[in-house]
Amino acid sequence: MSDKYRVVLISSGVRQMLQSPEVEGYIREACKMVEGRAGNGYSMNVKKGKKRMVGRVYAYTDEAARDNYKNNTLLKALHG
Repeated sequence: MSDKYRVVLISSGVRQMLQSPEVEGYIREACKMVEGRAGNGYSMNVKKGKKRMVGRVYAYTDEAARDNYKNNTLLKALHG
């Protein structure tokens, strides 16, 4: 027996969900986890973009930037 379902997303509702405090909290926790794994010299920020929340972890010292360049520290921290 095969029933056909159709899902219609309302873009304004999806955008509202992607900018919600719950999603912001999830992204903030994920960024904190990556920042903690990366070590000293790395920082994070979370901001509201046009369509969704955006989280970023980055090297804020020259030493951390060199470490990330040589060892892919952020990529490794992202994957655990």
